[in-house]
Amino acid sequence: MKISYIIYVAGCVILSFSCRPTAQNSMNPFLKPYDTPFGVPPFDQIADSDYMPAFEAGIREQSDEIDAIVRSRKKPAFDNVIVALDRSGQLLRSVTMVFNGVNNANTSEELQAIDREITPMLAQHHDDIYLNAGLFAKVKTVYDQKDVLMLNDEQSRLLQETYKHFVRSGADLPPDQQAMLRELNRDISVLQVAFGQHLLAETNSYQLWVADEKRLSGLPEAQKEAAATAARAAGKTGRLFTLHHPSVMPFLQFADDRELRRQILEAYLHRGNNNNENDNKEIVARLVAKRLEKAKLLRYINYADYALDDRMAKTSENVYRLLRQIWRPALAKAREEAAEMRQLMRLHDRETELEAWDWRYYSEKVLKNKYDLNEETLRPYFRLENVRDGIFYVCNRLYGISFVEAPGLPKYHDEVDTYECKDADGTHLGILYTDFFPRPGKRGGAWCGSYRKQTCENERRVSGITHIVCNFTRPTGDTPALLSLDETETFFHEFGHALHNLFSDVHYYGTSNVPRDFVELPSQIMEHWAFRPEVLKHYAKHYLTGEIIPDELVRKMEQSSKHGQGFTTVEYLAAAFLDMDYHVLTSADHIDVTEFEKAAMDRIGLIGQIPPRYRSTFFNHAMGGGYTAGYYSYIWSEVLDADAFQAFAETGDIFDRTIAGAFRRHILSKGGIYDAMDMYVKFRGAAPRIDALLNNRGLKIEN
Repeated sequence: MKISYIIYVAGCVILSFSCRPTAQNSMNPFLKPYDTPFGVPPFDQIADSDYMPAFEAGIREQSDEIDAIVRSRKKPAFDNVIVALDRSGQLLRSVTMVFNGVNNANTSEELQAIDREITPMLAQHHDDIYLNAGLFAKVKTVYDQKDVLMLNDEQSRLLQETYKHFVRSGADLPPDQQAMLRELNRDISVLQVAFGQHLLAETNSYQLWVADEKRLSGLPEAQKEAAATAARAAGKTGRLFTLHHPSVMPFLQFADDRELRRQILEAYLHRGNNNNENDNKEIVARLVAKRLEKAKLLRYINYADYALDDRMAKTSENVYRLLRQIWRPALAKAREEAAEMRQLMRLHDRETELEAWDWRYYSEKVLKNKYDLNEETLRPYFRLENVRDGIFYVCNRLYGISFVEAPGLPKYHDEVDTYECKDADGTHLGILYTDFFPRPGKRGGAWCGSYRKQTCENERRVSGITHIVCNFTRPTGDTPALLSLDETETFFHEFGHALHNLFSDVHYYGTSNVPRDFVELPSQIMEHWAFRPEVLKHYAKHYLTGEIIPDELVRKMEQSSKHGQGFTTVEYLAAAFLDMDYHVLTSADHIDVTEFEKAAMDRIGLIGQIPPRYRSTFFNHAMGGGYTAGYYSYIWSEVLDADAFQAFAETGDIFDRTIAGAFRRHILSKGGIYDAMDMYVKFRGAAPRIDALLNNRGLKIEN
């Protein structure tokens, strides 16, 4: 289960900008049709100075389009109101997607300044649309005729979702409350941007320098070389370790020096909590309070109820029920794992208590003792390019599609690769960008997004342009990028999101989005193919010899597949509980973030050696937006993906084309045209059961 996906939503609306053309605008690549292959963004022509004029022009353009809908004397109808609204804002949508993509993957001080400036403007623009009384009156007129209109399923869904979005945006509130909502939306948007920028600054600022070679004992040579490369890039000697995952996680896993493990883990866990200019505690408290105020203004009891209203889970009670159902067996499993590690510590004459900075280190040693396996033995078989080819192979076996390098496409960074995706019949499906390695301008984690969402124009399919961005282990010297098992699984995960984007076959922007707790199904189901023996035999080849991964190693991987699942499940669930606990509050006055988090973890009985995967001050999923009151979505979707993969397993062929075709037809291509559970049942024939999830994680529900 990977943590990752970003959906870019083009917000929109208006201030009084001059419409006078300028020399700068005449050269602005956003303000003219893209003269590029497949209509990809002309990254090589875009300067930072192009963004704000393009944003402003896009806001003006969409405002004019909205005004035309409102002023039209034609009888309100589906086409001249609902479709016209859906089609509005093409320029703004385009520049927003490009800006968000580049700002997340390759930011700079200039882009961050633009982000701070444009975010409240876009929040105002969104409100100007969805709080427009004349526009809402026309939308409502069409909506009230829904039972007599001759609409197909997708059109009916677009009408329903459009009306619902207006109501959820406050369109039926009285003017004084709409004014309050506008202010809240502005404040929330600004706080979320600040949270993310503080987190990036905190992550980039920490440096652990190690000059004494003895203190590097236990670290694999590849990790030491990566640290030396990082030091040289900084113009210094020695070894440099950072809080980026490819650096900090292997250090915690392998470094014998317990004190250094403590230092780097505590720095990682205290990001945004150092009482400096990048401290996020006050931002978290203000965000929670303002979100609650917004929810109450919209007549919800708390923010979670507001957020869950258009998701599969529907209510916080349903979310907590699932989390608690898995929590007890996961915590029991984690306690068993802790006992194994304590026993191993005693064998090594360690009388000290097991601490958080010991967990990954001794977990790796238990893995070696029990299964004669360690991650560094496996890495040579998971060269990045081979993993990529393995994913392409799986996609071709399942769906008949292929990926062809498209090296001539413009890109925003030299490390980006580009591909054209072709369907089984050779027709064009879409474009894929990949960007794999960490750098100071890239936020942490892994995600998939779009530079252009798939839609239709004049009944012609306009393909999607999608991108995968990760923070994988870099190549060092003559050694290529060799992925850990977690990184390999992450790659498969994000590719599932990419397939969801590439296979999309909808007519409207408003029917392309799916509920947050359904969107991880396409990504997480892809993880099931990553380490299947028949897949490994195709791509897991030693980077030096070309030797296919030996059967013995594959057998050990299978035997150890449930190793560490107690820890993995508990740290994830703890963060999911924390996210929900913040957003089910009905009073958020004077929140002490440190005390709130401690109380939340104490309530579920979290053991001290396992911190939540994300603590409050670096919980970007919840506080930066996107997964607010929604971090539970990964485990909710895992119930779906574990059950869905059984459809393949039950045939005896994990590449069964009939099942894959049904998955593409009912899940991957339909966007949000139908209710998410209805789509799942159409694919599977029944609602999902939790059994497969528990079995995959080696957990048992206590009777």
